[in-house]
Amino acid sequence: MRDLNLIIASNLKRIREEKKLSLEKVADITGVSKSMLGQIERGESSPTINTIWKIAIGLKVSFTSLINAPQDDAMIVHKSDVEPLIEDNGKYRVYPVFPYEDGRRFEMYIVEIEPGGHLCTDTHGEKTQEFITVVDGELTMITNEKEYTVNKGDSIMFRADKRHTYHNPGIGLTRLSMVIYYSL
Repeated sequence: MRDLNLIIASNLKRIREEKKLSLEKVADITGVSKSMLGQIERGESSPTINTIWKIAIGLKVSFTSLINAPQDDAMIVHKSDVEPLIEDNGKYRVYPVFPYEDGRRFEMYIVEIEPGGHLCTDTHGEKTQEFITVVDGELTMITNEKEYTVNKGDSIMFRADKRHTYHNPGIGLTRLSMVIYYSL
């Protein structure tokens, strides 16, 4: 629990300083005493959930921005650490490299499609877009009742708010990078 207190302490101090607020001003807008805020910032207090909520609401930040450890400026994702989602009897594999998170309106995948493999999917939501770059092989995309061939090194962007199909018509593995963007 001590680690969480230090994360909250660091996040509160960082957010307060980014907003250029004094402890006194934060106390005014959150209803949490200045002395309690000081103890929290120094990691000397274990704030209750209600206290964290008061601070989050007063500072107009998310609850998780106070309790989650800040992410490094860079992060490496090893494919071997990502559990693929498998369809079409193993012929279609999706690796969620950067899944959707609050504050980020996109997600990124690596997709591998064996020869003859395919996946037909429904909408990903209103105004959603997909951006695909074929790294190896070729891809046949069917969307809006139109068929597109995307070769190695080429890319396609399409509205993903309608039913669409991915297919590997070739004799080798098709690998692609996929970004799904949610306009919300």
